[in-house]
Amino acid sequence: MKYQIRHRTHYRYTQPLRSAVQTLCLTPRHTDTQHVHHWQLHSPTPLQSQTDAWGNHSHVLALGAGARRLQCEATGLVETLGTPLQADPLGPDPRLYLMPSGLARADEALHRSAQTVVRGADNRRAQALALAAMVAERVLYRPGHTSASTTAAEAWQGRAGVCQDQAHVLVAACRAVGLPARYVSGYFHAPGAPELASHAWAQVCLDPAERCWLGLDVTHGCVVDERHIQIAVGPDYAACAPVRGVRSGGGQEQLTVSVEITLVA
Repeated sequence: MKYQIRHRTHYRYTQPLRSAVQTLCLTPRHTDTQHVHHWQLHSPTPLQSQTDAWGNHSHVLALGAGARRLQCEATGLVETLGTPLQADPLGPDPRLYLMPSGLARADEALHRSAQTVVRGADNRRAQALALAAMVAERVLYRPGHTSASTTAAEAWQGRAGVCQDQAHVLVAACRAVGLPARYVSGYFHAPGAPELASHAWAQVCLDPAERCWLGLDVTHGCVVDERHIQIAVGPDYAACAPVRGVRSGGGQEQLTVSVEITLVA
């Protein structure tokens, strides 16, 4: 499938900024599961490109004193191949993703549940699928129930959240049983449901030596398919948020985000 994507981010400030530095993690890369035909970032100031420790393409922009808004736009054409398995030669050794992270750390209750669920599974794929089913049954999709700072343990105890929370819980559960797992940010093509366009899911490493990752989408109850467009990966949301940074001044902040995904015939 080929998709035309337009992702607009607009920050407004009640007072002039003294300075601001933002990292934009909005650029997909070629993988064996998707091809990026073209991609552009538009911003009010020049961008400095870089590849981060997780293998993502990101850009840094800086705003000087006096600005009262920041608007950036990412546009491009991406073709997805619909395979859930991805061989990823970039980034660190997959075994690094066994370590708990700030937002994807299992507490004792989640650890016990994960250990119980995988007892009858005889291989890594079966274990990963069993854990995804466990999370889907326990952590129901419910917008407004959590925030961007909600941890996997909190979402597990609260029994509800959004795609970010479901991905964090699955990542934490996998790590708890010895499966390297990472968080994935991206887009999901859901005609008629624009609120689902910005999306998150998990990847579980089935073979660390071959760097083979299986994509699992708890929210939609499926393995990753042609509807998923991958942007970035990391230990959790904090490592690959679409826009993150620091600022001085500016007063109160208002954020507006819109994502449009169009299927190209």
